[in-house]
Formats: sequence, C-alpha cells, structure tokens
Amino acid sequence: MTASAIPSGSGTAMASSEIDRVRALLASRPRPTGLAERRERLDWLGSLSTLPQDVRAEPAEAGGVPAEWTVTPGADPGRVLLFLHGGGYVSGSLASHRVMVAQAGREAGARTLALAYRLAPEHPFPAALEDALAAYSFLLASGVEPGRICLAGESAGGGLALATLVRLREAGTPMPACLWCASPWTDLAMTGASIDARDAVDPIIHRGYLEDLAAAYLNGADPGGPLVSPLHADLRDLPPTLIQVGSAETLLDDSVRLARALAAADVAVTLAVWPHMIHAWHLFHQQLREGRDSLAQAGRFVRAHTREA
Repeated sequence: MTASAIPSGSGTAMASSEIDRVRALLASRPRPTGLAERRERLDWLGSLSTLPQDVRAEPAEAGGVPAEWTVTPGADPGRVLLFLHGGGYVSGSLASHRVMVAQAGREAGARTLALAYRLAPEHPFPAALEDALAAYSFLLASGVEPGRICLAGESAGGGLALATLVRLREAGTPMPACLWCASPWTDLAMTGASIDARDAVDPIIHRGYLEDLAAAYLNGADPGGPLVSPLHADLRDLPPTLIQVGSAETLLDDSVRLARALAAADVAVTLAVWPHMIHAWHLFHQQLREGRDSLAQAGRFVRAHTREA
C-alpha cells in the first residue's frame, strides 16, 4: 500500500480561498428535506460546471440500464472508464456528474460510460448492484477487453464499484484493469471515528443524513453485509486500486480503513489524502485547483493500468 497527502498545487492562500468559495456556495443552498428537492439540488451542483464544446455526449443503454457515453478528442476508443455516480444511492444522475466524468475521461485518454443505475427508495438494494453488473457485462459483450476497463465510482458509487468487483470475482468473471474510488462510502454501519470527529468541518455529509440514506437503500438488509458495506468483504484478488479522499471528510475513515483492508488482502492500493478537501470535491474541478489535480492524478492511474491495444 502506498499512501500520500497531496500538497496544494497553487499555494496555501489560493487553495484556501477556492475551497472557501465552494463552502459558501454549498451554504447558500442548504440541503432540503424532500427527496425530489434533494435530487434536484445535486443536479443543480452539476449544472454549475460547463461541458466543454469538444466533448461528445451520447445517450446509451448498457445491458438495459440507461447510460451515457462521453468522448473527448484523442480518447482511445478501446479504453473505457465505467463510472458510478454518488448521491447516497438515492440521488445523483447522468446530469449531476456529466462534466466531471468527461474531464476524468479526458485525463485518462478513455471513453467514459456513466451509468444511471436505479435509485432507492423506489429501488433498494440490490437494484443498483444488479445494474452495475449488467453494465459491466454489456462492455464485455461489446468486445471491450477487461484489461482496458477502469471501474470507478464516487461516494456511494465508490462503494457500489467495490461491491461490483466482489461479485465479479465470486462469479469468476474477468476483472477490469483497475478501480478508482473518489470519497467512497464503504461502511453503511457508519462505525468510522471520522464521522463524528470531522462533523464540524465537512459541509456535506453528516451522521443523520447518512442514516437516512442507509435506511432507504438497505430496506432491511444487514448494514454490515459485504455487498452494501464492502469494507467488510473478502477483498482478495481485486485489481489495483486508487482511493482519493479529502482530509475534511466525515468519510475519511471509510477510505483509510479500506486502504488498510485492501493492503491486508495483498491488493495493490494507493491512498491519496487531499488536505482541506471536502466530500466529492472533484465535482467542483472547474472552480477548484485541487479538483483538477485530483482528476489528473486519477487519469494517470487509469492510463498506467489499462494496457494499450
């Protein structure tokens, strides 16, 4: 296991001012209580970034699941980043993460396939997992080599991506080349100390909110089960993994403990802790230098592990 704390790329003062502006933006529109309003708010956050004109976005269907391809100039058509969005399993969409996913694909030199997996509470566990597995099978059936696929996810999508790998291994399905997790939620039992220790500094994720999300997704399932809390799964024989997390996240321990568990299972893992960054800071890459730098780091990781044709 390698671990690192990433220095601010543009100086402490600038980094502080940029993240403070993001915090102020979030405070200007607090999270509402209604489900529809919460979903709309996350889409609104995504709309604050502009899709570059050279990005081609195309609707798709991946194994019966709504999805979207994004392609940037120079992308290797045989290299695919399969992305599972965040939103606590109850919100998030193709729209909320489109710009961030496109930039990740640009950095990785890959096409991206973002998945609109089914959401709770309308579709609780295991619906999202079934959709992720269907999308991966779609890629293999389409002729994409597993060694040229990176499975990726942010927040709940990071936990979902990890659970997907566990199921693929159990089924004997060829694994993707690598896994990229951004601010992953890996423990729905919420036993990490940082959930309370970082509560005052994380403007997005708090225990009560997580409890609501977990209840909607689990619908009575065991919160410690390995396919909903893959921190507790058998992690042997998984592909090389990059975990990115901010030091100001209540979910910091979900990443730190995951890196330790992967290392104990002899999985090549890199844990990158970004100082002062909040949950899902990648979404704000057009406003935040660390967002751009973290996507560039992820892109280098994907390029390094997805072999050339």
